[in-house]
Amino acid sequence: MQVLLQGNGQSRFNTGSYKEQLVNTMTDPITDMLNRIRNAQAAQLTTVDVPFSKFKNEIARILERKGFIGKIEKKQKKAKDTLEITLKYDGKEGAISGMRKVSKPGQRIYHDHFTINRVKGGYGLSVVSTSKGIMTDSEARREKLGGEIILEIW
Repeated sequence: MQVLLQGNGQSRFNTGSYKEQLVNTMTDPITDMLNRIRNAQAAQLTTVDVPFSKFKNEIARILERKGFIGKIEKKQKKAKDTLEITLKYDGKEGAISGMRKVSKPGQRIYHDHFTINRVKGGYGLSVVSTSKGIMTDSEARREKLGGEIILEIW
């Protein structure tokens, strides 16, 4: 519940109209996507909806191709596109053991192709944004491309 002050100094309770006036800004949508996936997996949900963007779609396609998530599907709900991600489980254990955002809005992390580290001794992967698109760390090393390390997942 929010309390708003009127011009005469008296307070009144908000019934929701003020929420509609607030601008919803997000500083890091990729971290939001990872948190939604992590929380849905912790709650053992089968699917999770994420606001759609081409960047998040490419990251989700890499995770789908490497077997960390099930299928992904673009859906339209209330005039906004969403990305519906189906999560994978092995019994009660999720396919994703852990993940972390490497490059953040306040500090971008870049590496050459020969300095990109392997994640968990090769059991995980890094998602790298290169000049030829978004790819995994092994693909970037093979193509001899460096770039921004977006996230690590294992």
